[in-house]
Amino acid sequence: MKILHGWKNLADADRGAAVALGNFDGVHLGHQQVIADAAEAAKTLGAPLGVISFEPHARMHFEPDAPPFRLSNAHQLARTVERLGADKLYLLPFGVEMANFTDHDFVSHVLVAGLGVRHVAVGFDITFGKGRSGNPKGMQDFGVEFGFGVSVASSVENRDGKISSSAAREALRRGHPETASAILGRPFAIEGVVQKGRQLGRTLGFPTANVNLGDYVAPVFGVYATRTRLKDGREMPGVANIGVNPTTGEVDPRLEVWLFDFDEDIYGETIETDLIAFLRPEEKFGSIALMVDQIRIDARRARDIFGLW
Repeated sequence: MKILHGWKNLADADRGAAVALGNFDGVHLGHQQVIADAAEAAKTLGAPLGVISFEPHARMHFEPDAPPFRLSNAHQLARTVERLGADKLYLLPFGVEMANFTDHDFVSHVLVAGLGVRHVAVGFDITFGKGRSGNPKGMQDFGVEFGFGVSVASSVENRDGKISSSAAREALRRGHPETASAILGRPFAIEGVVQKGRQLGRTLGFPTANVNLGDYVAPVFGVYATRTRLKDGREMPGVANIGVNPTTGEVDPRLEVWLFDFDEDIYGETIETDLIAFLRPEEKFGSIALMVDQIRIDARRARDIFGLW
């Protein structure tokens, strides 16, 4: 899959795709339906399958001081849409120019003149253009005007209700990672570079890999059973705390994951950690010894979940 970071002056080979259009934060099951619609059109037209998203997310432009909210970063987005069969990912820069495009400007300048789209698949609730003036019906009208096909995906639901990024975020904030997984079609995962901390865990018998939360939505602070992918592809079960470490001295919110039966130096490496199950809220203990006892209980519970005994 080829990743492109703009829409201007593209080579002919990078134009003419059937595209799925959206922010695709998390690439949840509803987003996957939009991409599937684009894939069907691509097959019919004999065109490449493209996915259009924006980096940074439009919300980060309009609400720069809002709390972090992302369900995935650009690397995770790219890997996910590649698995779904995309030939091209257009990560379009969202800044002042894009924010000031009317809906008609966006279609004429970006989709038509820039990308030369042959088909555009959108979700039932998409908005685009300055003031969010564009909508699915508007996109269909633009398709007639400019000569490209348009498909509109219906709402996707599961037993808990409508599939949406907002619902996934709320599930994580409430301590229900399994609900978020059902929405996303895979576990919510935090990816980041392992930072060197105080190495207190190592001295206590459980070395942890520490990763800043960055732009990710903050799940409820607490302890989770986790599965972590290393750069060499290995997947390691473990237990992690997400929070600020109130017992040993507060830090910025971060993930601290103890990988079971693992003792290698991975400082500076990028890891990706799935949240599998929520075990308990973060708490402040009266002593380090009490905290260590609880961590060992947490580890036993996580091992039970993974069937490691």
